[in-house]
Amino acid sequence: MTSAAAPRLATLFSPDPDGTAVMDGSGDDYADGDAAAVDDETLAQIRRAGTAVADGELVVYPTETVYGLGADALSTSAVERVFETKGRDRDDPLSLGVTSVDAALAHTRPTSLATAFMRAFLPGPVTVVVERETSVPDALTGGRDRVGIRVPDHPIALAVLEETGPLTATSANVSGTGSVQTAAALDESVRAASAVVIDGGRTGGAESTVVDPEIGEIHRRGAMADAIEAWLADPPTSA
Repeated sequence: MTSAAAPRLATLFSPDPDGTAVMDGSGDDYADGDAAAVDDETLAQIRRAGTAVADGELVVYPTETVYGLGADALSTSAVERVFETKGRDRDDPLSLGVTSVDAALAHTRPTSLATAFMRAFLPGPVTVVVERETSVPDALTGGRDRVGIRVPDHPIALAVLEETGPLTATSANVSGTGSVQTAAALDESVRAASAVVIDGGRTGGAESTVVDPEIGEIHRRGAMADAIEAWLADPPTSA
């Protein structure tokens, strides 16, 4: 585990009186917002995910929307494995998952408006399309100059990202099939291709809204779409 990840895990998972780690705001049914016990195996899986991603392998992790399929988003070969596992068209870009807006700024060049939007809505179930830096490989974006940024609002996902660094943020399913809200519902081919599957219980289910704030366009309506439209219609004057 990286030195930065250790305090993050300690912050996210505090011990109950019985010694069991408790995940703040998540659980057997994250959509209900209940706190839940996280056993030592889950914490160990987060650490194993870090090792797996460093070795170029895939991991499955829960988010506040659906389960995600993660690989090193800055590695062309790892990104290619995600496309292969999902059976996804290489022209259909993947998003970049990071721990925070500040972490996103290390790999993107957003305008002041887009930065203000990200700070207003992230972390959360929103994918924000902005101009990428050269650190983001063509494989992730399908050769496009822009990349979708995702900062999940889920403690396990954030802990995984602290452990691994930037990950692909895409649903853990075969393309053309439905996204999954439980680890048990994973397609067997996705499970077999993944070195680590972190079971965080049932997720919220609603897909993230995909938005390009610089042009004021919502590419896909999902969670928080109405609030996003309201912000785009009347952005703060300081943005």
